[in-house]
Amino acid sequence: MTKPFSLSNLHRAAQALLLGAILALGALPAAQAEHAVDPKAAPDVFLDAVANNMLEAVKADPLALKGDVSHITVLVRKYALPYVDMDKTTRLAAGRYWRQASAQQQTDLVQAFTGTLIRTYSGAFTRVTPATTITLLPFRGDTKAGDAVVRTSVSQPNSSPIGVDYRLEQTDAGWKVYDLNVEGIWLIQNYRNQFAQEIGRSGIDGLIKALNAKSGQ
Repeated sequence: MTKPFSLSNLHRAAQALLLGAILALGALPAAQAEHAVDPKAAPDVFLDAVANNMLEAVKADPLALKGDVSHITVLVRKYALPYVDMDKTTRLAAGRYWRQASAQQQTDLVQAFTGTLIRTYSGAFTRVTPATTITLLPFRGDTKAGDAVVRTSVSQPNSSPIGVDYRLEQTDAGWKVYDLNVEGIWLIQNYRNQFAQEIGRSGIDGLIKALNAKSGQ
């Protein structure tokens, strides 16, 4: 499979957050208050809390800040993944092939793709420094719409800010992130091309196997 984005784009996307998080490590140190995450708040308010909780969690963990990928992965699983709709991300990336997959293949594909993204973006978070910041840009959408794009800017010392756009959908549980744009490249569109190529070569099971291999599963 071809690489998702260029290596530099992967680093930049991950620093702005993206897809990855579930459980693990305890809360942030007492002196490091978390931003309250309300999935039913305005989309920009919701995204700002999620992104900065993730960033601050990395900064507060000495081993994560030193680039320990295992620690970063734990934080990604805790602070980001609960707010990402991986079912929708995977379904859209698979395109027409999603309907051709059995229920078990769909489940396996979501799991494999989740693992791939977590591993990819956890590795990219190794570039976070105490000076890394995520700034929310003015929201231009309709807060009452069912779909929204929230724009952010990621700043690193001695480099130009990087713009990252998040696409969110309003669900019964509140807002969920399902796509990401870094420098004009949408994650789903990028992976859709790769998925199609791999399925053409080795079928849906081949794609699942390739994703699992990429994530070390």
